[in-house]
Amino acid sequence: MDLLLHAPTSRHLYHDIAENLPIIDYQCHLSPRDVALDRRFRSITELWLENDPLKWRAMRSNGVDERYITGDASDWEKFEKWAETLPYAFRNPLYNWSRLELSSAFDITEPLNPRSARKIYDRCNEMLQSPEMSARGLLQLFNVETLCTTDDPVDTLEWHSLLKKEDYDVCVLPSWAPDKVLGLDAPDYLAYIGRLERASGLKITSYESLIQALQVRHDFFAKHGCVISHLSLGEVPQGKLSPRECDKLSRHVLDGDPLLKDNLQKMQLAILVDLARMNHAKGWAQQIHFGTLFNVNTRMCRLLGPGTGFDTIGDGRNARAMAHFLDILDRDQRLAKTILSNLNPADNTWVAAMLANFQDSTIPGKIQMGTAWWYNNNFLGMQAQMNALSTQGLFSRFIGMVTNARSFISFPRHEYFRRILCRMIGSDVEAGVIPLGEEERVEQMIADISYYNVKRYLGL
Repeated sequence: MDLLLHAPTSRHLYHDIAENLPIIDYQCHLSPRDVALDRRFRSITELWLENDPLKWRAMRSNGVDERYITGDASDWEKFEKWAETLPYAFRNPLYNWSRLELSSAFDITEPLNPRSARKIYDRCNEMLQSPEMSARGLLQLFNVETLCTTDDPVDTLEWHSLLKKEDYDVCVLPSWAPDKVLGLDAPDYLAYIGRLERASGLKITSYESLIQALQVRHDFFAKHGCVISHLSLGEVPQGKLSPRECDKLSRHVLDGDPLLKDNLQKMQLAILVDLARMNHAKGWAQQIHFGTLFNVNTRMCRLLGPGTGFDTIGDGRNARAMAHFLDILDRDQRLAKTILSNLNPADNTWVAAMLANFQDSTIPGKIQMGTAWWYNNNFLGMQAQMNALSTQGLFSRFIGMVTNARSFISFPRHEYFRRILCRMIGSDVEAGVIPLGEEERVEQMIADISYYNVKRYLGL
């Protein structure tokens, strides 16, 4: 299939260089329990639509009743509604992702629409009865070499322990995702602190004891093979606190007293800096996502809960705050390998320009611009991200794609990315932007961005 590959050089770079390289997916939302127990799926609906807010958003936009999205409709009814929606999704990445997923996992090349829905549904369900179509089988089918799940500091990591004992072929590692620690204004924050106390075995009564409890859990994650931290922010916090002020404000929080916005941001930045110093001490990478407005539809979030498709792109001004955060860590040479992942595409250029301010000789490309993700994970969004990065920095050092996915058949997103990458670079070669005589360097760049850079970056 030559999807998106419009020129001979692009086709050569994809089919001969990128296509068959293994996948290192350093952030996803797949369940380690599903991998450890080798989950089997009763239907394509359960596998494909059960936990995919992007598909849910498309179905809502097509006027589908919530009963057929997250409600009690049957698997067939939900699949039928998705089949009715997909033909309206031309130019949305969901359309090409769906084509690639059906083709790669089920060898189905026929377009999914209301006419073909029943045949495709039955064919997929028949194939899912095969042992090769289990959770582990699908990881191997898509040539996944390393998978980093997303795990809270209070998680037991019991399923990772089980996988490690089994010496499973796919390397499944936890990643440290302490988002809830920064949610100081969340209604259930004190309940979360209670869980952190039980997990760490420490009583949390001050800022110092909070950081000590997090350090205990950070050490625990390291023993389980963790090599990367992920953190999602709306805005990058700003401000500065003395140790005395940190302790005073933390006691307010632990007493259940709300903080004013300025003090809330200062406390968040203090915690963020201490977490980042832990990451540096361990040699971990840290990915910071920012530019998101979370749970904007109050009515639907009350009905369905958070993370159900009602987050969106924010327009906060984050450049100065990000520079301040990185500079705090760089001053005492405790800045870890850092991946900056912006959700607002308007931030592409300043993020790409920010990287060179904090690079050093410890590793090439120490400060990275994360791949176009979430609402930018599409043809135009990926091109915009790669154009910004390549014009402001060293594109050849880019660590490439991550799915951020929730389905075991989402890995063709790496194929989609590689096709767009090869399309862009192939076009440059044929237009003379990259001169003749550099073919070997071009091929190595494609292989590095697709696979080798992230392998070296994470020390796998």
